[in-house]
Amino acid sequence: MSDPEHKKSTSRLDLRKNLIAGILTVIPLYVVYLVVDLLVSLLSGWGRPVIIGMAEAIEPTFPGLAELLHKPAALTITAVFMVVLLLYFLGIAASWIVGARMIAWFETLINRIPFIKTIYGSTKQLLNALQTKPNNVQRVVLIDFPHPDMRAIGLVMKTFQDEKTGRELAAVYVPTTPNPTSGYLEIVPVDKLTSTNLTMDEAMAMVISGGAVSPDKLRYESDRE
Repeated sequence: MSDPEHKKSTSRLDLRKNLIAGILTVIPLYVVYLVVDLLVSLLSGWGRPVIIGMAEAIEPTFPGLAELLHKPAALTITAVFMVVLLLYFLGIAASWIVGARMIAWFETLINRIPFIKTIYGSTKQLLNALQTKPNNVQRVVLIDFPHPDMRAIGLVMKTFQDEKTGRELAAVYVPTTPNPTSGYLEIVPVDKLTSTNLTMDEAMAMVISGGAVSPDKLRYESDRE
């Protein structure tokens, strides 16, 4: 290969290498942006009606402040700040006796609404389950899914017994990549689970990244093999 052709080939390789490096740099930043944007949109959506109503209420007295609050950036920032502050004080109130009683009263009211009580109760049980370790098993496991020669990361949500045989079973949530909020519920015998030493954060990072972020070593074979 002549020198001009060699330089041309090298420049193409450098261009491709730099382009791939740039893409790999941008993708994590883009994922972070999507997550932050989702959180900001969610929080500002909760607080936006209140801030708009507040701006309209103070407009006759403080027209300049009302005009500022109507601007998109100021409206979003103020709404997010208000919701975060409200959630913080709600957490404090929940730890007080009066606050706990108010929340209990609210839950009693919710439980009287047929469809709403199912959604609220299921969501609360899910959050409670994620904060407590299931009995006798690891939280993060591997299960034979979708067939015996493959493994999928699963989260043990609860253990219970087969009413006929007494065999111990586990309700395992299998999150999907790259969106772990969707997935499968699998009922798996506890003795078929493969325990791991992964934390919840490590498991979620592995799922969201499609396996790109994963430990150097992972237990694949179970004790039964």
